[in-house]
Amino acid sequence: MKKSLFIMALFVCFLSTPALARFTGPSVGGPTQTVAQAQNVRTGTYISLTGNIIEHLRENYFTFRDATGSIRVEIENDVWQGRDVSPQQRITIFGEVDTDRRGRYIWVKSLTVSK
Repeated sequence: MKKSLFIMALFVCFLSTPALARFTGPSVGGPTQTVAQAQNVRTGTYISLTGNIIEHLRENYFTFRDATGSIRVEIENDVWQGRDVSPQQRITIFGEVDTDRRGRYIWVKSLTVSK
């Protein structure tokens, strides 16, 4: 009887343990949009933008531009993942639309360099 209870308890613990593997494929992001559209969406909306980083403003802030305009983006060091990106390289960013006292910006969660 004790052995059966022990095996059942062990089985229940095994089923309740989260998976140890991690997904390595692409993540579902917000819809791909333009800078012009990003200016009009609700704060907190997640979006993807494709374009170029054209200048460094200060600290983790940069200017991002696509065919419809430009917007300030915040890209923290861990998002860069050691990559160098020039103004000529096309990138896709995924992030959250946010605002502060300087206005609207995108808080970038991931960055992919286009090939």
